[in-house]
Amino acid sequence: MGFLGQNADSHRKMKQLVDPVRDLIADLEHLPEAKHFGRVGAVLGLLVEIEGIGRDLAVGARCVLVDRRERRIVCEIVGFRDGRALGMAYGSLDGVGLGARAELSHAEPTVRPTRAWLGRVVNALGEPIDGKGALPQGPVAMRLRAAPPPAHQRQRLGGKIDLGVRALNGFLTCCRGQRMGIFAGSGVGKSILLSMLARYTASDVNVIGLIGERGREVQDFLNDDLDAEGLARSVVVVATSDEPPLMRRQAAHMTLALAEFFRDEGDDVLCLMDSVTRFAMALREIGLSAGEPPASKGYTPSVFGELPRLLERAGPGSGAGTITGLFTVLVEGDDHNEPIADAVRGILDGHIVLDRAIAERGRYPAINVLRSVSRVMPGCNSEAENALVRRARQLLATYEDMGELIRLGAYKKGSDPGVDEAIHYYPALEALLAQDRSERTTLADTYTRLAEILGDGPQGNKT
Repeated sequence: MGFLGQNADSHRKMKQLVDPVRDLIADLEHLPEAKHFGRVGAVLGLLVEIEGIGRDLAVGARCVLVDRRERRIVCEIVGFRDGRALGMAYGSLDGVGLGARAELSHAEPTVRPTRAWLGRVVNALGEPIDGKGALPQGPVAMRLRAAPPPAHQRQRLGGKIDLGVRALNGFLTCCRGQRMGIFAGSGVGKSILLSMLARYTASDVNVIGLIGERGREVQDFLNDDLDAEGLARSVVVVATSDEPPLMRRQAAHMTLALAEFFRDEGDDVLCLMDSVTRFAMALREIGLSAGEPPASKGYTPSVFGELPRLLERAGPGSGAGTITGLFTVLVEGDDHNEPIADAVRGILDGHIVLDRAIAERGRYPAINVLRSVSRVMPGCNSEAENALVRRARQLLATYEDMGELIRLGAYKKGSDPGVDEAIHYYPALEALLAQDRSERTTLADTYTRLAEILGDGPQGNKT
């Protein structure tokens, strides 16, 4: 009993020593992190020079400026010069003066979405802007600037995806996880095509990024183009043209981060972004402000490094989910070889060209199927489907080659049997390519109608 009593006494004394130490450790763990402060040394246009905490910062780090009205403005570090950190703000710099406090933020930019975000509209920071109340936060933090999945871990493209638009289903068939560019000048029907894709594509979830959009057009897109049915299975990210370039750039990353969340949940996601060009313009503003030398048409070299890092995030993941990406490119002056269009075309798995001449003659969507291509289409179609599309393309190409002579009446019927055949089929093929915005056509129906037009269906050569 004496031995047991001594053992119990030792155990009691040890407990008396351990408990205060455990409590002390718990208190230390709950102490707030040390805060590092600097000061604003200069403000030049969109750029803020911060001194005093340069050694604690890195490119991409965040800090918070406190202006004279105690307003807190989030900044991102975009470079360094003469021992000072160069920051750009996510908001207006009005009220920020010399000596304003700059507080270092250690938090990495992330977003915590849930399925309850479907039907909502958010800004580039993931904050609701639709007046429907706060958004629930999920348990998983998605990095806004995540790296694309490693190539050796990605699944292959899935089966054909029904886009609901005849010209795309028939002549530019896409697979799940494919990335396509929509190249168009202004006023050629790009937004209407996007709205048709958002409503009619057979996907589980839509994630739509409106980057640098006109503020007036946001509500038009949500209420008229997308409507309640399309919005119910969508998350829309909006950064209007008047917002700072960092917000426009972040809106693109937010769009991909949300798409990655639903892909990791096992969904087939349709990611629509309008437009990559405005994302590149935001990058150009950031690069030029930081002192980066301009290259082609004023775009800085970092723009062409950032584009593949963004666009490669779309596609199949390592699991069952996919991101089918459709990214619009606003071509300047209808020049489809301008730097951004040329760079994006080389990154994606195909391109859809909207032609102003087609729009001017009243055919919508104004898709020029002869200048457009889906790189995976031959592999996902049957040989019979590929033969059908090749024949239709040949007829359209023959007609376009002789189109000027035909319209002028200079071509004499019977001079060339191939041209006569193209003239015969052209009206029916043009009618197939035209589609009202309220009309949906399935993938199977598209090929059935094409076969009927070309004489391989039950209606023979009826046009």
